[in-house]
Amino acid sequence: MNSSMYNADRMTHLKIVVVGLVAATLVAGVGISARLADDSAASAARVQASGPAVKATKTTIVTTREEVSTVR
Repeated sequence: MNSSMYNADRMTHLKIVVVGLVAATLVAGVGISARLADDSAASAARVQASGPAVKATKTTIVTTREEVSTVR
């Protein structure tokens, strides 16, 4: 048994490379095939942002306050 990468023979290194290539191929295959079946569902689930439009040229501070606190 080859317990060290330094002392391993050529076949052990080849097995490691083959297992890595098979695993990478499986991950890539799952990633390519993982998509929505219906494109109309993708358009219904779009993200909409709300809030003030902020330009990158100016320094802008936007704050909101839900309730008024009283200090006594």
